[in-house]
Amino acid sequence: KSSVQTIGEEQIQNPYTELLVLKGHQDIVRFLVQIDDCRFASAGDDGIIFLWNAQTGDKLFELHGHTHKITAIAPFSSSDASEEKNNLILTASADRTVIVWDCTSGRQVQKVSCFHSTVKCLTVLQRLDVWLSGGSDLCVWNRKLDLLCKTSHLTDAGISALVELPKNCVAAAVGKELIIFRLIPSNDESEGWSVLEVKCLVDHQDNILSLVSVNDLTFVTGSHMGELIVWDALDWTKQASECNFWDSSVHPDVQPEIKLSQSPNETSVQHLTSDEECVFAAVGKGIYVYNLQMKRVIACQRTAHDSSVLHIEKLPNRQLISCSEDGSVRIWELREKQQLPAEPVPTGFFNMWGFGRANKQANQAAKKMQENTPVYFLELVGDLIGHSSAVQMFLYFGELGLATCSADHLIILWKDGERESRLRSLTLFQKLAQNGDLQPKF
Repeated sequence: KSSVQTIGEEQIQNPYTELLVLKGHQDIVRFLVQIDDCRFASAGDDGIIFLWNAQTGDKLFELHGHTHKITAIAPFSSSDASEEKNNLILTASADRTVIVWDCTSGRQVQKVSCFHSTVKCLTVLQRLDVWLSGGSDLCVWNRKLDLLCKTSHLTDAGISALVELPKNCVAAAVGKELIIFRLIPSNDESEGWSVLEVKCLVDHQDNILSLVSVNDLTFVTGSHMGELIVWDALDWTKQASECNFWDSSVHPDVQPEIKLSQSPNETSVQHLTSDEECVFAAVGKGIYVYNLQMKRVIACQRTAHDSSVLHIEKLPNRQLISCSEDGSVRIWELREKQQLPAEPVPTGFFNMWGFGRANKQANQAAKKMQENTPVYFLELVGDLIGHSSAVQMFLYFGELGLATCSADHLIILWKDGERESRLRSLTLFQKLAQNGDLQPKF
């Protein structure tokens, strides 16, 4: 019997009772990026970029220019006071090009074709008004697509992820290493920029898969073998770490499984997101909530899905959304457990979070800690079944709903059924009023 939590058809807290299926892509759709409050772009292995209206599901533009699959995408909005705000997107492809697109006209603005290898990630630094491309090199570009500077060839693995840090720095994941680069703008008008490698952090034992910036003081990394490290964003020292995600004792409610070896896919930190208090990690088939102040996991679902969780996001309320290779999208609510005052403290409380073997002294500390610390759990409140293959990622548009993309070549817009019904009734009422059909008849 599967240990994955299930929910019945009566999903009272799940508002997404309507869906729109958006067709157009001919291959796996891997990326969704938000352009503004009601528009988004999709891209994937067919090399085509589509622009959509999140409210109506209308296809706005179909952008052709790449000959191979898309490997990265990023929004790049103009912030010049002198000109009208211009929404642009950058796309990188396995054809070793990067294209800038104008989202208003659907035109290709410019194309860069000087890369020696595939660009794996793109990051826009709005404060410096430049963008970075990461692959076998780290390149710095301005808005006109002039190459300002670049690093020497790093490794064959190249940069797989980038995150912006304070003081004009970025952290780049290069295999197991985390390299800190500093961007140095020129003081004069010559635009002679430079990029310096200032530190190499080798604390991870396996390839770094995910990076997330929490705030100006903290960022977090996750690796293929389940290591999560919390870093100081100013001096790049290690603040805390967690590497017991796959330990069955982490979740006392689940019967431990007997395994001879642990599959790397079950411990892999596929995606990280955060708010000011917590980091939310997609680890193997599970999702975990790591509290930054307590420096420990405060809630988890070890088997949130039947297959690896690929993407996770925290909503403005206490809810989380996760999507998986199993084709499902699930909504979770972080809730506080009601504890009985006289409840005995289990001996392995500290051991449960990977602090080592509990002794008598530690047990007393655990008792005190348990009295003062709220205990949380993740409750499944919604299960969105619509895709027939792995759901790669999603975008949350607030009251406009949720957009998901999948290996089944489809994008689905999940809508709040009650809201859509009200809008239809309002539209009908307005039409009747315009036609004069609401006048009383005698």
